[in-house]
Amino acid sequence: MTGILYGVGVGPGDQKLLTLQAVETLESADCIAYPISGGENVALGIVKKYIQGKEMVACDMPMTRNRALLEQSHERCADQMIELMKQGKNIAFITLGDPSIYSTYIYVHKKVLAKGYNAQLIAGIPSFCAVAARLNDSLCESKEPLLIVPASYDGLEDCLQFPANKVFMKSGKSILDLRERLRETGKLSNAKMVECATMENEKVYHNLDELDEKSSYFSIIVVKES
Repeated sequence: MTGILYGVGVGPGDQKLLTLQAVETLESADCIAYPISGGENVALGIVKKYIQGKEMVACDMPMTRNRALLEQSHERCADQMIELMKQGKNIAFITLGDPSIYSTYIYVHKKVLAKGYNAQLIAGIPSFCAVAARLNDSLCESKEPLLIVPASYDGLEDCLQFPANKVFMKSGKSILDLRERLRETGKLSNAKMVECATMENEKVYHNLDELDEKSSYFSIIVVKES
């Protein structure tokens, strides 16, 4: 019998924010797959309690904007997963936050499905929800729309003008530029940021003028429209 690939969202950083379903999937899986992109793997640190003695499968998924290289790595990783599935192994592929929101894993998921194999998503707590909890505020209320944008998005100016509460994800390298755009559009006073939400090195900024250098990749800015 062919195995199943599970894309498991492990939440934003705090092990206590793992869902029960994620824990059950990790504990029952034959293999734990994880991406290698350079540096410390935060997702592995979150799940280490639940994967002792499991077969570990590293997937080389470089942090690059080169589409050809990304396509090659996703294809290679999908084939890697399928070979294990053919052996009847169930695989839990861990990914930070939720696998449906700007997840590297989702590209592998789609390729495995397209090749006729079974892949399923296990929802995780998104980082921006953890940020809202840390700020002790809502993201949206009543009929307020919410716009979620990667900070490096080419259409950033249009997004800034759109009448909605906004979440800017992956702000690290773009943080100072984004701050200036917020200042120019009169939105800076409504902006707050959490860096590395729920992690040991978490920092909260209620005033973005306190930023004096580029922040972590795991930085999220929330901008209220009013």
